[in-house]
Amino acid sequence: MMLRPAGKGVVQVSETKAEAFKRLAERRTNAVLERIRILANCANPYAYEYTEEEVRVVFAAIDQELKLAKAKFANNHRRREFRLRTN
Repeated sequence: MMLRPAGKGVVQVSETKAEAFKRLAERRTNAVLERIRILANCANPYAYEYTEEEVRVVFAAIDQELKLAKAKFANNHRRREFRLRTN
């Protein structure tokens, strides 16, 4: 954390970008994992009825969103070069 002087002798504490990432990433990852565990409860055949196709659609949606999220992280660390392409 970084300390910044504030008015009237009060010291304001602000977190670094890395600290903010860690704080939010941990909280949000744990929330996602908990929701996945809750979703897994739907696999109970005594309480729910579902088809293999419905399960496939559910996990395809999750896989697609995860793929998009991973791409955002990968694209932030890679510079794209501009190129004019000729036909």
